[in-house]
Amino acid sequence: MSSIRTTGALVAKRVIVTGKVQGVGYRYGLADVARGLHIGGWCRNLPDGTVEAFLQGDAARVGQVLDWMRQGPPGAQVQQVLIEEQAVLEPMLAETIQAFEIRR
Repeated sequence: MSSIRTTGALVAKRVIVTGKVQGVGYRYGLADVARGLHIGGWCRNLPDGTVEAFLQGDAARVGQVLDWMRQGPPGAQVQQVLIEEQAVLEPMLAETIQAFEIRR
C-alpha cells in the first residue's frame, strides 16, 4: 500500500463526473493515475451513471489527477467535472485513505 506523499500544501476534493463514464474503465484508469501520483482517496459509480471520487494529497498532484479526470480513458465521453473543496482529513482519519481505492 502506497502512502500519500506531499511536497506542498495538502488539499481534499470531492468530484462528480458526468457523461459516458461507466462501463469504459474510468474508475480503474482513475485509480492507476491517482496511485501513480500518490494521491489518497476513492472512487465509485453512482446509480445515476456518474462517477464520484474523493481525492486528498499534494495540491499540484491532485491538479494532475483532475486534469486526467476531464479527459478520462479511451471510450469515455466526459461532459462535466464538478469539484467541491473538502476539509483535509486529520492524520488519524487519513489513515483510511492512504491508498486510492475503488469502492463498489
